[in-house]
Amino acid sequence: MSMQQNDGLTEDEKLWQMAKMRSKFKQGLAVYFVVNCFLVAVWFFTSRGYGRSYFWPIWPILGWGLAVVLSYLRTYHTTDLFSAESEFKKLKEKQGG
Repeated sequence: MSMQQNDGLTEDEKLWQMAKMRSKFKQGLAVYFVVNCFLVAVWFFTSRGYGRSYFWPIWPILGWGLAVVLSYLRTYHTTDLFSAESEFKKLKEKQGG
């Protein structure tokens, strides 16, 4: 049986939310790889006669890659630094003590 937490969610509910976030991240990562492989293939097959001088898929790879990295950090390495919950707890402690 799970204990009730201060924020109204049980430990099991928090774990369920975390599992959903991780699953969603993995799905997004798979889409990232599939779409970017497709873009590289488009570049490869359409630039044959042009000497492949400019690798334009680098821009969506880097731009979307930054979003993937940020999503990874939010999903797997959450901290209380920017957490509304931790700020609320600090304010509550300051008010009570």
